[in-house]
Amino acid sequence: MKTLYETSVINTGGRQGVVQSPDTVFMLDVAAPPELGGKVTTATNPEQLFAAGYSACFNSALEYQLKKHSVSIEKSTVTATVMLQTDPADNGVKLEVELEVRIDGLDEEQAQKFVKLAHDYCPYSKAIKGNVNVTVNLD
Repeated sequence: MKTLYETSVINTGGRQGVVQSPDTVFMLDVAAPPELGGKVTTATNPEQLFAAGYSACFNSALEYQLKKHSVSIEKSTVTATVMLQTDPADNGVKLEVELEVRIDGLDEEQAQKFVKLAHDYCPYSKAIKGNVNVTVNLD
């Protein structure tokens, strides 16, 4: 296997800390949301970071599949909603994800085809397959 890209991000302080790349080009404050006992703040949280990464990755996979099949569209958007839920299996917590995909310029049948191709290709989708419930809806 050939590595195409790699990166690192360091967290200090967990949900009440900072995430940053070693070169500090990427740096964000992290805080628990009010729903988890935190205060209202402009800091991000792990679920938002995951949603940002997954939505960007999925949309890139979608664009790749469209280009690979020489299909032009007006634009596409992917909204990832990441939910932190209780896990009755171990009394812990787990993630669930809903992806809302909108493809302007394709009919529903074609859009469904390319959403499936993107889901099968997306590295995030592959990484969590079988471990995280993911629902993909066409908007």
